[in-house]
Amino acid sequence: MIITRSPLRITLGGGGTDLSSYYSEYEGFLISAAIDKYVYLTIMKPFNKGIYLKYSHQEQVIHSSEVKHPIIRETLLQQGLETPQIEITSLADIPSGTGLGSSGSFTTALIKALYAYQRKLILPQELAELACHIEIDRLSEPIGKQDQYIAAYGGLTCFTFHKDGKVSTEPLKISDETLFDLEDNLLLFFTGFARSAGTILKDQKEKSQDHNKEMIDNLNFVKAMGNKSKRLLEDGKTLEFGQLMHEHWEHKKRRSGGMSNLQIDKWYDLGLKNGAVGGKLVGAGGGGFLLFYAEDRNKLRYTMKNAGLEEVRFKFDFEGTKIILQ
Repeated sequence: MIITRSPLRITLGGGGTDLSSYYSEYEGFLISAAIDKYVYLTIMKPFNKGIYLKYSHQEQVIHSSEVKHPIIRETLLQQGLETPQIEITSLADIPSGTGLGSSGSFTTALIKALYAYQRKLILPQELAELACHIEIDRLSEPIGKQDQYIAAYGGLTCFTFHKDGKVSTEPLKISDETLFDLEDNLLLFFTGFARSAGTILKDQKEKSQDHNKEMIDNLNFVKAMGNKSKRLLEDGKTLEFGQLMHEHWEHKKRRSGGMSNLQIDKWYDLGLKNGAVGGKLVGAGGGGFLLFYAEDRNKLRYTMKNAGLEEVRFKFDFEGTKIILQ
């Protein structure tokens, strides 16, 4: 049996500039952080011939082309595994549709496991590129490249998305003191709303391709805030970073009417009045997790709990997608 795990992520600045509709003309930049919440995937060879899949549904087919799960189907076909004798099972710490990049994490975990199954080695850069190829090129999903890259690399990482499609990576150069500060004071609360990012990202993609001035100006500003976030964090100015998160969220909401809703706005305002200096909804928007930077984390925790929101405590992951059993 082979078991892989791939981390979920939060975005610390510049989110949304990783879509090709933007970076192919203006170049994108963001900071992403892998967290210790994971997608797990197991592969084994079953006794009987066929393809056996266990995720939120179960499938049993003979040919890879018959698989209904789009990522599994395209990955098997891309790897030339048309009729493998294989059983694939997936589990996750956090459900999909919650803004933490689970689709990209699933894809990198699957590719890593299939490479190990075939006794082949794959490094983070190739893993991220192949995961992007599966989701963006083969499946035509209107998504960016952040999730696949941070899942493959792990850590707190800065990504530059170049006009030619290449991606540069470098670690965020912060002190241990700043790292511990972020782990202590970045608080994550589940709103209870799950959603697909496709509709919001499709709207952003179409407006960017049409050179919509409001959208391009918004993304240019968010990218500039991503670079400012990098400087603040590397200088250890975490409180100012938290305040910048609020400004980021205000601009993010303007990208789409579906980015937030009245209930999420109510919870966000409640957080700002009770210990948080800034925050945002993680992911494309519309649901998932509220991420706050807290000046008084105990007060914020108490308030959000009384409002009915469940906190997910986390630390950062520095290993990326890895094999944990082979």
